[in-house]
Amino acid sequence: MTHGLKIHPEYFEAVITGKKTFEIRKNDKDYHVGDKLFLNEFDPINQKYTGRRTRVIVTYITGYAQVDNYVVMGIKIETAA
Repeated sequence: MTHGLKIHPEYFEAVITGKKTFEIRKNDKDYHVGDKLFLNEFDPINQKYTGRRTRVIVTYITGYAQVDNYVVMGIKIETAA
């Protein structure tokens, strides 16, 4: 399954540089290991997409110690921005 998601610039930059290897999200899309996430950089100040995006694959999922219906997903970059 492929999911398109918004991501703020500071988090997007951390993902594409390899510093951030996880996503914490509400599990409203029934995420699974092997899913692909299109992370679309979104500027919250201007309320617009920047045009930068990357695709990651979900490598691990846990709900341990999370708010109800939230998950932590381990991610690995598939394509650079």
